[in-house]
Amino acid sequence: MEKEKYLEAGIIVNTHGVRGEVKINPWADSPEFLKKLKTLYIGGEALKVSASRVHKGFLLAKLEGVDDVNAAMALKNKTVYIARKDVKLPKGSFFIADIIGAKVVDESGAELGVLADVLEMPAQNIYLVKGEREIMIPAVEEFILNTDVKNKLITVHLIEGM
Repeated sequence: MEKEKYLEAGIIVNTHGVRGEVKINPWADSPEFLKKLKTLYIGGEALKVSASRVHKGFLLAKLEGVDDVNAAMALKNKTVYIARKDVKLPKGSFFIADIIGAKVVDESGAELGVLADVLEMPAQNIYLVKGEREIMIPAVEEFILNTDVKNKLITVHLIEGM
């Protein structure tokens, strides 16, 4: 299965000021992650980022061709995408979108189900595995033994009560 060329990265929640800046609620790890990118994609169109800054957990971005508040307002509630080719992930890192649907097995190889969702919690992410039963597994080294993105296989260690 070919990976998607673009990934959802956030949503434009409002305008900022009168010069066409947009306020983006990031779905990525942080607004700082999005700030590094020079191009964002909205509605299938590539828009160059001429300036951006982080403000109160949001990314404020000035996009080329969006020069006033009316043009910015037209982008409100639009999903912002990034191109995979524009991002270099550190070794061992992956996009959550690439592991959704992965088969989840325990250390003995017994199939537990598939990764249905990743819940972003304050302490750590929680993997929601759906199979014969629903299992919630903290996404920490103690429980997530191996994540094979290429083969969509996650090996976990469960403890009593999970």
